[in-house]
Amino acid sequence: MKAIIGKKLGMTQIFREDGTLVPVTVVESDGMVVVQKKTVEKDGYNAVQVGFGKAKERNVNKPKKGHFAKSNVEVKRLLREFRVENPDEYEVGQLITVEAFAEGEKVDATGTSKGKGTAGVIKRHGHSRGPETHGSKSHRVTGSLGSSAYPARVIKGMKAAGRMGNEKVTVQNLEVIRVDTAKNLILIKGAIPGPKKGYITIKETVK
Repeated sequence: MKAIIGKKLGMTQIFREDGTLVPVTVVESDGMVVVQKKTVEKDGYNAVQVGFGKAKERNVNKPKKGHFAKSNVEVKRLLREFRVENPDEYEVGQLITVEAFAEGEKVDATGTSKGKGTAGVIKRHGHSRGPETHGSKSHRVTGSLGSSAYPARVIKGMKAAGRMGNEKVTVQNLEVIRVDTAKNLILIKGAIPGPKKGYITIKETVK
């Protein structure tokens, strides 16, 4: 498993050694702690559960407090699981930091996209506008959706207005431009889904 959970700080740009200007997203991670190991014999699959982010004890419910206390780990804000081939390679309480990645590696970044509320078909799906003149009253509306006498209903999956954003999004095959272990930063080329201070999961690319 090569993965890290971090907090998106925003975007900036840096110069490579050859003078090329590269836009990067800055992700901060002070490390994630192994809270539990899951095995095929006990849980049906191999995985490592990790905790990330500082949390006040008063904001954590009793079941979670007991879960962290059992592992002798400080309470964390997030709990995530990563599938691994051999959980025995990890120890409960082990800290995993940005040192897991190196410059030039390819990664997948997963985050929750910005919520944009209810949006129409032009903004949400890129549909064209209707006529602006000659008495038309259909400028930004959906247009015809239904069929004729058969099947006399709107087919499922039609592109229509609705909630936009606030979804789990993964951007694949991004390049790690720089890893700053002193400041716990990892700089990734390009844009990553989510707002500033949003939580990002960075994993070794699957492609």
